[in-house]
Amino acid sequence: MSLTKRIPSSSNVRDKNWQTTQRNTFMARIAGVDIPRNKRGVISLTYIFGIGQSNARKILEMAGVDPDIKVDDWDDQQLTNVRNIINEHFKVEGSLRSEVQMNVKRLMDIGCYRGIRHRIGLPLRGQKTKNNARTRKGKKKTVANKKKATK
Repeated sequence: MSLTKRIPSSSNVRDKNWQTTQRNTFMARIAGVDIPRNKRGVISLTYIFGIGQSNARKILEMAGVDPDIKVDDWDDQQLTNVRNIINEHFKVEGSLRSEVQMNVKRLMDIGCYRGIRHRIGLPLRGQKTKNNARTRKGKKKTVANKKKATK
């Protein structure tokens, strides 16, 4: 005979509305990206590299999904439709990133103006660089002044 008293664990005790209080726990993963579930479909799809708002609207229209519904409320069929349309019609994430890198590398290899600007890390599209362009040039590098000759 056992002297220890058994106490029911909290995992065995559930309230009456347990199933209705639980939200969908699936993570919407499209093109290798976990898209946010608590946002509207149009906004969530823009988290995928290569899909902006206009493309997101087109995708949801082709998939037959209401753009105002949050991703959390999508059913499995809607998620599958969106995934298939993105895979068939759009170049996104890794393949798009590699294509952009190859385009930049091609410009640098042929030595055109834009390629040279890429190589030395300056703006490519005609911006002035005397005062600004800190995003491309990086943090300021202080240059020492010329010393005056003493008499």
